[in-house]
Amino acid sequence: MAKTVIMDHPLIQHKIGVLRREETGTKDFRILISEIAMLMCYEATRDLELEDVEITTPICKTTVKELKGKKLAVIPILRAGLGMVDGMLTMIPAAKVGHIGLYRDPGTLKPVEYYCKLPEDCDSREVFVVDPMLATGGSSIAAIQMLKDKGVKNIRFMCIIAAPEGVKAMQEAHPDVELYIGALDEHLNEHGYIVPGLGDAGDRIFGTK
Repeated sequence: MAKTVIMDHPLIQHKIGVLRREETGTKDFRILISEIAMLMCYEATRDLELEDVEITTPICKTTVKELKGKKLAVIPILRAGLGMVDGMLTMIPAAKVGHIGLYRDPGTLKPVEYYCKLPEDCDSREVFVVDPMLATGGSSIAAIQMLKDKGVKNIRFMCIIAAPEGVKAMQEAHPDVELYIGALDEHLNEHGYIVPGLGDAGDRIFGTK
């Protein structure tokens, strides 16, 4: 099974603590989501491969380390995942961005695709699927399956807050996908919300409460 990483960096934990507060407004919430995504990106890219490249400094020729030609893509799950994109691109500005839109069918409660636009060469990229919340895991599992069906092989999933139920479901459905989690919470309540959580991330990012 691919690794699951629970972030323990003090800055990430501090910012998640402020994010959870009921009184944190839309502007600050949006900024915090982006900052946390940036810090998590730093941790989630720790094992990207490097190669030696010869350059010339103002002093002399030398050999430096650069990313080994691996192309990256960031795929937010609409709509809340959009809040994490800018922070990711701050760290990896050359990454391409795709979008996956899903909604939950009220009758079956199953995720239904309504939008999918990916970079043309997405199947040859290291793909980071991002969504602030991993609750039941239904949407994330479906989004990753959509990517696999389109030939994408190298997938990592990043979320800021996760419930144990969602983590277990993701590990069972996609054991080959690495999970990067800002904070692992206690459980899901009867309405499918993460406890203690932070409410509805999409509503809080976009001010649609």
